[in-house]
Amino acid sequence: MALPELKQTTTEARLASLSMNESGCLAAARRAALSRVQTMGLPDRRDEYWKYTRPDTLTSAEAPRAAVLDSDEAPMFDQFDRLKIVFVDGVFDAAASDDLTLEGVSIERLADIEGKDIHWAKELFGVLEARGQSPVERPLAALNTAFAADGVVIHVTGKPSKPINLVYRHESDSSDAMLHHVIKVESGAEATVLENGPAASRFNTAMEIDVADTGTLHLVRAQGRDHERRAATHMFARLGRESVFKSFTLTVNGVLTRNEAIVEFLGDDAVAHIAGACVGDGDFHHDDTVFITHDAVNCESRQVFKKVLRNGAIGVFQGKILVKAGAQKTDGYQISQSLLLDDDSQFLAKPELEIYADDVACSHGSTSGAIDEEGLFYLRSRGVPEAEATDLMTLAFLAEAVEEIDSPDIAVSINDRLYGWLARRS
Repeated sequence: MALPELKQTTTEARLASLSMNESGCLAAARRAALSRVQTMGLPDRRDEYWKYTRPDTLTSAEAPRAAVLDSDEAPMFDQFDRLKIVFVDGVFDAAASDDLTLEGVSIERLADIEGKDIHWAKELFGVLEARGQSPVERPLAALNTAFAADGVVIHVTGKPSKPINLVYRHESDSSDAMLHHVIKVESGAEATVLENGPAASRFNTAMEIDVADTGTLHLVRAQGRDHERRAATHMFARLGRESVFKSFTLTVNGVLTRNEAIVEFLGDDAVAHIAGACVGDGDFHHDDTVFITHDAVNCESRQVFKKVLRNGAIGVFQGKILVKAGAQKTDGYQISQSLLLDDDSQFLAKPELEIYADDVACSHGSTSGAIDEEGLFYLRSRGVPEAEATDLMTLAFLAEAVEEIDSPDIAVSINDRLYGWLARRS
């Protein structure tokens, strides 16, 4: 079926602005992804999963400009001993990065494996993204697979002694970056990956994650604080038997952020927790879109999302739990809540359950409301200034999401940074 004229025009203009590496071991996957983009077309507001979010600034041929935030803050996670991998406006910065050698894991640049005929990442690159295109099309992710020229491939074979930190720096007000990461966690292996930084004026990133039987991966992301950035992120995870995958994302500021998470349970007794917290002010639009498919027995999934919005900010949550026939004893939990600090802000939620098994425990809930006046009065009556009392109650509201982080030290770091950002009133 031919694409609608506007979608066809937008897609052709965007593709004409990009160049694809058509040689190397990933070329076939790139060509297949390009074909998917051409067939689907880039998203517009008529698409069901984009009706709450305008995708035009993510699909335009030229990236909108975004001023670089001049901040005196120490970079996130700097207090931790970690292996640091730095990208500046989407390009690997070897001088700013640590040596990529760490016990229990091998790390390579995506650009460096392109010329190899045989590489383990060839069996994953574009594969999980392609699987994630059904039943919901995700053309921006396919665009990333086709054209992202940089990123890392991480093969976890043991238990690294420290986290791997992907640091994104935004230095050009016209940067338009794509990064594609592939992570494979072997049986019994365990790792923590940290991501932080605003990345670029416009940022499209995809991460494909394969966790084998009894493997464990923790992912903690901090997006912010550039006021004008735009970002579309895609996370595709495939879980084996008795595996564990836990992800937490913190977002502060930005004109537009769309975070997509697609998780597929293929092995019994696996666990996946996907959580997020965001604080938005003014011209801020934040969209969490999550799709979790249970296709195995006795698996547990949790979706916990909290948004704090003020001065006309907009938050979106679209979360679905699909339980396939035979996926008995599924435990699926989903909660999305917003705290609206004024009458101008909005929270738009679309929670969904689709269940084809009869022995399951699945629930979803979504609420939106103002700050608790009784709690605020209690704090103020004990001498706490109104602004500080509001910040304390905001942190308490976000706590359920932050508590999904397994590392207490990282959770404390996230809370400290949140409190600092709230206190700035920026």
